[in-house]
Amino acid sequence: MGFQDLRAFIEILRREGDLAVIDAPVDPVLEVAEIHRRVIDEGGPALLFTNVKGSSFPVVTNLFGTIRRVDLAFGPRPEQLMKRLVGLTDKLLPPSPKAFWGQRDLVWDMLKIGLKDTPAAKAPVLDVQRRERPLAGLPAITSWQEDGGPFVTLPLVYTERPGHLKEHNLGMYRMQIFDDATTGMHWQIQKGGGFHHYEAEQANEALPVTVFLGGPPALIASAIAPVPEHLPELLLASLIVGGKLPVVQDPQGPHRLPAYAEFAISGKVPPHLRRPEGPFGDHFGYYSLQHDFPVFNVDHVWHRKDAIYPATVVGKPRQEDYYLGDFLQRLLSPAFPLVMPTVRSLWTYAETGFHALAAAVVRESYSREALVSAFRILGEGQLTLTKFLMLTDQPVDLADFPSLLEAVLARFNPAVDLYVFDKTSHDTLDYTGGKLNHGSKGVLVGVGQPIRELPAEYDEGPIEEITAAAPYCKGCLVVSGAAYEREPELAKRLAGRLAARGTAWPLIVLVDDASIANGQTPFLWTVFTRFNPADDIYAETELRKHHVGYKLPIVIDARMKPGYPDELFPREDIVRLVDRRWNEYFGRSRQSS
Repeated sequence: MGFQDLRAFIEILRREGDLAVIDAPVDPVLEVAEIHRRVIDEGGPALLFTNVKGSSFPVVTNLFGTIRRVDLAFGPRPEQLMKRLVGLTDKLLPPSPKAFWGQRDLVWDMLKIGLKDTPAAKAPVLDVQRRERPLAGLPAITSWQEDGGPFVTLPLVYTERPGHLKEHNLGMYRMQIFDDATTGMHWQIQKGGGFHHYEAEQANEALPVTVFLGGPPALIASAIAPVPEHLPELLLASLIVGGKLPVVQDPQGPHRLPAYAEFAISGKVPPHLRRPEGPFGDHFGYYSLQHDFPVFNVDHVWHRKDAIYPATVVGKPRQEDYYLGDFLQRLLSPAFPLVMPTVRSLWTYAETGFHALAAAVVRESYSREALVSAFRILGEGQLTLTKFLMLTDQPVDLADFPSLLEAVLARFNPAVDLYVFDKTSHDTLDYTGGKLNHGSKGVLVGVGQPIRELPAEYDEGPIEEITAAAPYCKGCLVVSGAAYEREPELAKRLAGRLAARGTAWPLIVLVDDASIANGQTPFLWTVFTRFNPADDIYAETELRKHHVGYKLPIVIDARMKPGYPDELFPREDIVRLVDRRWNEYFGRSRQSS
């Protein structure tokens, strides 16, 4: 049985020596976030701040900032159960009494999944109600100096589809706090809560919204899980917990609340009202810029009498979302072949912000079947926002990106295996397309037997205008030269020069600093957050029967370009402040051992 609430998990972390309690006074504006970033960089413990300026509530962060803590939060049972559920399609078809009897323990487990009503008197979330200035004193943190203000960063936003109240969505959409009763609601494209708001807006109605903070860790995981639109996230949370999820009716609102949540914020998002939201330092590692988004008008807040406020900090990978995303991919990956039969395995890369890069091992039982898989993946839920997709039929570990890339580069035929689709949608946080929510997509296919031997060491001599060159993996060479603003045509010239000399390297990546070739995280983050396929892929081409055929080498221009948001760096005075106070934070902390 999983954790019933946040504090049960916190207590386990305390007993395991994986929680640091910081009693020193800290500022929620920038200081908490800088402490958090340093600790997560070092693989350090979860953090409980008990003395946050301007608030009576303690703040907990870094709950999921290591593989070990994610394993503690969820355990092996959810993954084992998901694999067994997927395997039922083979064991129960055709159905028979003997087959069902052989799976009776699994049937019993499934009967435990769902919601159970809890009396209001036994629901801690209803301990205290706040109607006057309901958000006052909430210790929402400001993570980066250019942020538009404090944000709720672990909100579990619950909505129900208008007219179809059995269809709900639980998503995590950041909320900028504007005042003591109003926040933004950052519903991006292809998000379930946004679909509900769209339907309400079409009917000229306000959409009731309740935001949960805390509760079982499984609620946080299910809120960010990329599940199909009509799959209830609360049931996924129940599956992860391993038992029915206790809920209680909000006496003052339309929704049921997780009985053991720390906070429940209830209100409405009116139709046709937008307000500037942002900037915000996001999980792409840059600032997402200010744009108009819906507004959440808060009516009342419920909270436990000793409520703990959960928060996170996002930025350049690896942050907490990396570890949670890895768990969710392992949990849900067995189901992909059920939804997409030609897809053997699928992976999206947290190092790129997830949507910028995906890869799949696919079936190729006849020529070009891989394209069937490509179109299916690019038409499936949040995967429709994928910017670049790589496919192979080789049994590689997709999480090991160099192995995947080598498998593809050894097999792809540039004349027929690279596709670029312009005028498509992008993730709202991806600005490489030059216009909000707009951009292009690329698909690279490498199946069958190898057609080339990939070079491993660079020995082709100096390259004009290139100051550094380093292999990332076999077949992929990373180079750097002048910045884009000085030499915007450098990538085009580079493609022509290397083609003329007959380079053995099929893929060349032009970046600002070639040292990113030293690791998977810097390579993926830099390359796939800084190029738009339609703008930044260079090669000699041939147009025939409406198909663009490419010739080697393929050059990707992944340099920073005008119009891209600023990269995230902490403010220098905050860095010095945290340097100076470091021993005060942890010298006075009660860290279990």
